[in-house]
Amino acid sequence: MSKTKLERIDSFDFRPGRVLARKYEVVAPLGGGWEGEVYKVKEIPTGIELAAKFFYPHRNPRDRSVLFYAKKLHKLRHCPIVIQYHTQETITHRGWPVTFLVSDYVEGELLSQFLARQPGKRLSPYQALHMLHALACGIECIHKMGEYHGDLHTDNIIVSRYGLGFEFKLVDMFHWGAPRAENLQDDVYNMIRIVYDALGGAKHYARQPHEVKDICLGLKRSLIRKKFRKAWHLREYLETMQWS
Repeated sequence: MSKTKLERIDSFDFRPGRVLARKYEVVAPLGGGWEGEVYKVKEIPTGIELAAKFFYPHRNPRDRSVLFYAKKLHKLRHCPIVIQYHTQETITHRGWPVTFLVSDYVEGELLSQFLARQPGKRLSPYQALHMLHALACGIECIHKMGEYHGDLHTDNIIVSRYGLGFEFKLVDMFHWGAPRAENLQDDVYNMIRIVYDALGGAKHYARQPHEVKDICLGLKRSLIRKKFRKAWHLREYLETMQWS
């Protein structure tokens, strides 16, 4: 049967225990999105738990998306906020060749889930600024490598540690073409938007201390772009800000 007559894959629905590529056993689904689905898998020879991202064939023509992710993850392998890439594999599923990327499995929870279980489903200003500092440090490393994230939000950030200091890992990155200044500025804006929402959004913004408002700037892009052009400007501001 020709590929044009094959049913398009919009869900893999791999069940726990299924063996893929003769060396990975599916443990559990981790999530999905526009490009594909991510599963926790176990490497059969070693028992090591890993993460595998499976790309829908119609979202990955000629493996363009896979190559983008693999090369970008490899380039950013020294940035602590980036998950470490291992290898890529290909299987046949419902008649289609399906490529998947294998990377480290990170213990933790999505930032959206972490925020949802906080008192009032929001953070205190002190917690939120600590969170912002950790994000800014992580994204600064990416920006210094001449790259960007492109799609920062609470459903693609894993909280692997929290308390006095947060530790994060990024689940996904988006490709808008070659890095431009606006891509870096969008990363900065999205970090500030995450903190704004984590503090309770518009409903609680009027009661936030002026230190917070001096960073969020009412979410006005023009003001944020002027004050924080890159992640390091935001990180440096947080490290030298004065509290009243």
